[in-house]
Amino acid sequence: MQITSYTDYALRVLIYLAKSPNNRATIVEIADFFDISKNHLVKVAHQLGTKGFVTTVRGKGGGLSLQRPPEQIGIGEVVRSMEKHFDWVECFDEERQHCRLLPNCRLKLLFAHAGDTYLQVLDGATLSDVILEDIDHMLQNE
Repeated sequence: MQITSYTDYALRVLIYLAKSPNNRATIVEIADFFDISKNHLVKVAHQLGTKGFVTTVRGKGGGLSLQRPPEQIGIGEVVRSMEKHFDWVECFDEERQHCRLLPNCRLKLLFAHAGDTYLQVLDGATLSDVILEDIDHMLQNE
């Protein structure tokens, strides 16, 4: 099971905002902290805003902030919102699957069960559960 970089960046943004000293941060600030592309983060931030995870304020003094408290942001919810699909193996996508083992193969059922379990584990955690206390020190040294 693997998430895309896009979802990874979204989770990083949310963690950063949850521990940000002034509860608002700019794209440039976050991109510099994680050493990732500003352009990628603009897209991520936009989607986080449209999905109700962050509030964006434009202009001088603007930036991103969490729209809800960290304990109300589920990790599973974020992952589901950011990922386009959960095609764990080729046979999940009817249009591109060309497996000669179908319909007799049960691998798809196994991966479907594993994927459901994976997401259930993520559903059991909130943003507040994954925030490292050490990040405070890291943010203050920036």
